[in-house]
Amino acid sequence: MSDTDPQSPCVSICVLDEADICQGCFRSAEEITDWFMSSAERKREILALAAERRDASSTFRLL
Repeated sequence: MSDTDPQSPCVSICVLDEADICQGCFRSAEEITDWFMSSAERKREILALAAERRDASSTFRLL
């Protein structure tokens, strides 16, 4: 891992929902598995997707 690699968003709450999305970090099971082999660019993409899922989940809970 280099200094430019994003850190894992894992918060040690590893529970997958019915869509295989972790309820702790909002990454998919595939994204979690691929994380350590991913480039820094791909990690940033994964983080962006996870943030979108987290935000959508928060919006849904507020309704």
